[in-house]
Amino acid sequence: MPGLCDSRRVNPESPAMPQTFATTDGLMLVYDDQGSGTPLLCLAGLTRNMADFETVLPLADRLRLIRLDSRGRGASDHDPDPANYTIAHEAADVLALLDHLGLPRVAILGTSRGGLIAMALAVQHRHRLTGVLLNDIGPVIEPEGLAAIRDYIGIRPRHADYDQAATGLQRFHAAGFPGVPLPVWRVFARRIYSQAADGLDLRYDPALRVNVLAAAGPAADLWPLFSALAGLPVAVLRGANSNLLSAATLAEMIRRHPGLIAATVPDRGHVPFLDEPASVALIDAFVAALP
Repeated sequence: MPGLCDSRRVNPESPAMPQTFATTDGLMLVYDDQGSGTPLLCLAGLTRNMADFETVLPLADRLRLIRLDSRGRGASDHDPDPANYTIAHEAADVLALLDHLGLPRVAILGTSRGGLIAMALAVQHRHRLTGVLLNDIGPVIEPEGLAAIRDYIGIRPRHADYDQAATGLQRFHAAGFPGVPLPVWRVFARRIYSQAADGLDLRYDPALRVNVLAAAGPAADLWPLFSALAGLPVAVLRGANSNLLSAATLAEMIRRHPGLIAATVPDRGHVPFLDEPASVALIDAFVAALP
């Protein structure tokens, strides 16, 4: 699979014509639907959008690749009530999308929060799933990673342009993503920021911060959500330097789910880009395991 900066990647500044559907509470959400065959739905992380999955677009040559901008992210509507930015609401949005597309079942590639949504769906709607690939997320979320998210979520970047942002991102992620060159961070910056007249802005609703800060407290037990995946093909990617998914948690996931496909991606933190050799190999193995 080509790398992050491959010229065939979609330019975030000139995306394809968006497709939309309405949620049960009236928001218009944007999605992209390419290819045919086995459907794989890509769900991004808390503050991210469908552009994160440009690296896996070549999969559309052999399956149906669907990418979603969750409510409040990317080009989708912001929710007027920040209290609705929850796993439950976003899981309901996924069901609304599947119904809109007439898909009885789908596999999910879930990055971070997207993986939590997939596990939540498995609890009550397991019959809608054919498999789940979790990108750097599991049933135990490390406090260090949560603290890092609380530090930055909802805060507008102080960069004037994408070149400044690339330099800042390279410096900020030096420990977790050593050796990643500036051109890669520039592509990444275009995915997570938009250009405004007075500098870069967030590609998500800053009000997401409200629920994240309100959720501070004892961590919920998420193992029952992971257990709901029993019997499904499940794969897990972990960044070797991840501050959200520990090696110990991944080991316990492997113990509890016989047949789980797992890989640790060197020189990556939270989250792998999905175009690394280890990521590509795991994605291929997961797709091969789907019914």
